[in-house]
Amino acid sequence: MTFSEIKDKEYVKRVDTALRYIDCRLDERLTLESVATEACFSPYHFHRIFKVIIGEPLNAYILRKRIERASAELMHRPETSVGDVATRFGFGSNSSFTRAFKKHYGVSPTELRERLPGKFSKIGISESKIGQKTLILDEYIRNIENHLNWIMKNAKIEIKETPDVRIACLTHMGEEGVEKAFGEIIRWGAPKGITGRPETLMARVFHDSFRVTAPEKVRMSIGVVTDAPIGEEDSPVSAEVIGKGRKIVAGMEIPAEEFGKAWSSLFVWMTDNGFKKSEDGNPFEIYRNDPREHPEGKFLVDLCIPIE
Repeated sequence: MTFSEIKDKEYVKRVDTALRYIDCRLDERLTLESVATEACFSPYHFHRIFKVIIGEPLNAYILRKRIERASAELMHRPETSVGDVATRFGFGSNSSFTRAFKKHYGVSPTELRERLPGKFSKIGISESKIGQKTLILDEYIRNIENHLNWIMKNAKIEIKETPDVRIACLTHMGEEGVEKAFGEIIRWGAPKGITGRPETLMARVFHDSFRVTAPEKVRMSIGVVTDAPIGEEDSPVSAEVIGKGRKIVAGMEIPAEEFGKAWSSLFVWMTDNGFKKSEDGNPFEIYRNDPREHPEGKFLVDLCIPIE
């Protein structure tokens, strides 16, 4: 079920505001009262509504996001100590951070770094035999050359300074139902003249990484590039700005089944060429065609990574 399918669309929009508030403040003290106030709920009602819409209690969500953000920091910034990562993401001590991290992933922060194959690694979540989440290190160091060859063959890669891009978007959670979410935003924009035109650009922003977040919990913004006013207080559609700045932009023409490989290969290219993902931006896709109108059903798409 997408956010827009939940009955009270105003509640969905306010919870979405809370999610954005949390994402920007994972290094700060977050309380039920402060987040509820941001979403214009009483703490009592917000606690119940958040769990219904997101599928987990607020405190569990915040803890998971902090652990996942910390794991990305540990992987991609080896110069940062475990203690500094723990402090940055709100853990009172190394021991409390280690306990929470190991409970979530099955290995300690130090063990994670020890098991990384140099500068290239891929991480995902799976269920162990006893139902506990376990960190899976899918080492693809041996396939680096394959990734690089593939991306160079299938993409035109540029480093660009891009302006702010405003999108009207829906929040969507998980791998399932993405196509349906795109259909919803297209239907929303059609009577306004925003979608359904040859020049329409659709977009998808990733607020979580499939490498550290369970697929069903990855949060995305599914939207259309537009400067038109949003309006409609009862609509779950909200405005989001993809910030200006330097980005890796990879233009591709690929089928749907190659998106995963494309992203993995582009991140390998990024690391191999000495770039680092910006902490302030999220990877995103800009779609330049309707694949249903392509003779081979392929997407003309730009994969974009904000970089430092």
